[in-house]
Amino acid sequence: MDMDKAQWRGNWQVERVPETGSTNADLLAGVSLEVPHRYVLTTAFQSAGKGRLGRVWEAPSGANLLVSVLLRDVVGPLHRVTQHLGLAAALVLQEKYGLRAGVKWPNDVVVTIPRNGTDVDVKIAGILAQAVGNNVVVGMGLNVKWAPPPEVADATCIAELVSAAQVPEPIDMLDMVLARFDEVSGLDERESFALYRKHLHTLGKQVQCEMPDGSHVVGRAVDVGVDGRLNVLDECAVTHHIDTADVMHLRLA
Repeated sequence: MDMDKAQWRGNWQVERVPETGSTNADLLAGVSLEVPHRYVLTTAFQSAGKGRLGRVWEAPSGANLLVSVLLRDVVGPLHRVTQHLGLAAALVLQEKYGLRAGVKWPNDVVVTIPRNGTDVDVKIAGILAQAVGNNVVVGMGLNVKWAPPPEVADATCIAELVSAAQVPEPIDMLDMVLARFDEVSGLDERESFALYRKHLHTLGKQVQCEMPDGSHVVGRAVDVGVDGRLNVLDECAVTHHIDTADVMHLRLA
């Protein structure tokens, strides 16, 4: 990082680099340095970026929004930050591009599209947050002009869903998401949670939750708590309070 090259974009200091291993790793390394609160690092190409559960995503240079944000002295749980960022991205996709965007628990951004006669939720952005004390680095990869092929991931990008004239540059998408993040984060906890819950596409769906120990919970996602846990009702009428899992929206036959 070179903080002398950062520029103010709205209320954020944004540094743009052509290539790095991981924007999250770079900002985590900067936590012990003088990197300020609300510092943003974005790159055209990320060679060692990772998502949840260690998944690797590598997009062509300049195609997508690859960004991390450093927030210092964060009050409240880590999941609230990721909820706000996922919600901010979903709202931009709704309001600017007319997409049926929302959040897949806990914080993936998805778009509902028709496929084979039914509506399905397809991933368009992933979010990963890491904390050092009360400092949080939250990273996001949002597919703007490129999505991985179907054999790699069930994903889409903005360019596949809107006209060519509507496709934004990644830096412009960043400006819109950060502005919306400020608005969502400025709400009180009850309001921001209600907005997150409203746009949580997982609720009401049949889901399969892959637990960290390798077991699975299958059932209907009936609610989400303020604590961030997903409540899943299985076929035996047992409610599971899911804290950490990889969740799949099941498609009904």
